[in-house]
Amino acid sequence: MLLIYNCNRPEPSDPGFAEALARVNAFAEECRRRGALVAGDALQPESTATTVSVREGKTLITDGPFVETHEHLGGYYVLDCRNLDEALDLAAMCPMAEQGSIEVRPIVGVPGIDHTPANFAARSE
Repeated sequence: MLLIYNCNRPEPSDPGFAEALARVNAFAEECRRRGALVAGDALQPESTATTVSVREGKTLITDGPFVETHEHLGGYYVLDCRNLDEALDLAAMCPMAEQGSIEVRPIVGVPGIDHTPANFAARSE
């Protein structure tokens, strides 16, 4: 997973929007060409976050992100890479790495956990 931190996403009305969009789409196309792209999305600002925790059977819902931090998570890509070297290569190609940082982290497969989307069967038919 590529976690994208500290990037200011241009708005469609910004002068550099078309160029930024073209670069992001070119990156996604390179990931598709390699057969690595699984998913990717930009996230709403941290001000839109709601944090849920359960302690001693009681649910606590808090507006905002859980941790106080100077870094903000702005988006992600889930890639199916052959190895860490390919993941690092793609992270370096990600346009957002030029102004923020990309954290590369393996996804753990936990035996017995099924995270198949509810509509997965309908898509594969």
